[in-house]
Amino acid sequence: MSGLAERRSVATVALVVGNYDEAIVWYVERLGFLLIEDVDLGDDKRWVTVAPAKGQGARLLLAEASGEEQASRIGNQTGGRVFLFLETDNFSRDHQAMLAKGVEFREAPRREAYGAVAVFSDLYGNLWDLIEPKRQG
Repeated sequence: MSGLAERRSVATVALVVGNYDEAIVWYVERLGFLLIEDVDLGDDKRWVTVAPAKGQGARLLLAEASGEEQASRIGNQTGGRVFLFLETDNFSRDHQAMLAKGVEFREAPRREAYGAVAVFSDLYGNLWDLIEPKRQG
């Protein structure tokens, strides 16, 4: 045994945003996420986390850009690749709800060997997959 913890998980993923409040509104109102924490850290910094309602998996830490280098990464943290994956148990339901709330999909839904999927962008242009994994069995 290597001495590492037996139970670990990726709990939080940092997402560089332009403004805490506009990011909170977008994720809560457009994607239906819950605001988990919004803690003032002083010096105009906050610890802001959001997560899908009734969901599992990692939270997003909405990290307001500090300085030009961080600001240059807003909306393109992965060089144009899909960055995050929002998994659902009902693709059609969530796709329709997101469209109704003004979420911009970059493509029509498609079926792949791994499930139903469509790429959408967040308020800053980061690319996400909405995905319903293929059920096994």
